[in-house]
Amino acid sequence: MTQSSLGIAIVGTGFGKKVHIPAFQHHHRTEVIAVYHRNLETAKAIATQHNIPHFVNTVEAIAALPDVDAVSISTPPFLHYEMAKTVLQAKKHLLLEKPTTLSASSAAKLYHLAQQENVVAAMDFEFRFVPAWQRFQELLSDNYVGKTRFIKIDWLAPSRSDASRPWNWYSQKEKGGGALGAIGSHTFDYISWLFGDIKRLSARLSTAIPQRPDSQTGELKPVDADDTCLLMLELADGTPCQVSLSSIAYQGRGHWLEVYGDRATLILGSSNQKDYIYGFTLQGAPFGEPIAPLEIPSRLEFPNTYPDGRIAAFMRVVDAWVESIETGTPTVPTLQQGVYSQLLMDLTHKSHETGNWVNVPPLSNIL
Repeated sequence: MTQSSLGIAIVGTGFGKKVHIPAFQHHHRTEVIAVYHRNLETAKAIATQHNIPHFVNTVEAIAALPDVDAVSISTPPFLHYEMAKTVLQAKKHLLLEKPTTLSASSAAKLYHLAQQENVVAAMDFEFRFVPAWQRFQELLSDNYVGKTRFIKIDWLAPSRSDASRPWNWYSQKEKGGGALGAIGSHTFDYISWLFGDIKRLSARLSTAIPQRPDSQTGELKPVDADDTCLLMLELADGTPCQVSLSSIAYQGRGHWLEVYGDRATLILGSSNQKDYIYGFTLQGAPFGEPIAPLEIPSRLEFPNTYPDGRIAAFMRVVDAWVESIETGTPTVPTLQQGVYSQLLMDLTHKSHETGNWVNVPPLSNIL
């Protein structure tokens, strides 16, 4: 490891192998020096493939490595709390994939632990770093739409539309599976980022594919995690917001965010179902004019692109995280944003179970 590089350990080798490892290996200020997998032989094979010097099968072993300055966790959500706790207690900086944990209370515990140990803990909410989204935020801040009247969000993806896709943790509610955790966690974060706090919400979760085959035996196993989530939100300023999320929408329209104001309409969207980062376009229409494309300034574009669009966006998250570690200045999104996203997910489940609107308490009540 070079003296000026941060030593990074990778925990999680699904998304971690596809996105985290290449991003950290391309980043000019980080060096991947360790990888974790619960199976030591698998960890060794991944380490060999990617020229990573250390491989282990426990997070405790990761935490004990003196050259590890920071740890990136991309395991399934039911593993996040204990793994992140171990990392933070070892005074290692943390980058955590969404959803944060399985509950807002456990997410808040991690937030306080990071504060206590004086380490930088960030979340991978990468839409904040995508060029079209950044321009969208700038236009909203510049009052392009005026007073917001209505917000509509559709994220209709086909990732689980094939009923033969095998049963795993994603199929289980108790392990954090489902569309709400996978894409709702992102949605709640960017609603907060772009529009502010949510006052109350009403939700309906559903499961269109109630059984999936076991990958080993072929036996059908029950699915109790949601594959569609419908939400009505009232923002703190009174603006109504309609959200439709689904992972079983074969040939769905993709990911679209529409804002209707008293001065203009602003539409951000992508129909690219193969890459959820690349393909976003921005359109706008001042009152009385037809909808037209809006330019994304070159200053916002990714400096480098990769076959997998998630790598470029994730590298910008890493940029912010590394800068915060080196300078001691706060980074966003932090675990605080992770707690808020998790709180809204918890309340979504509560609304679905009770059939009622649920008020959203201030984040200060949770932290």
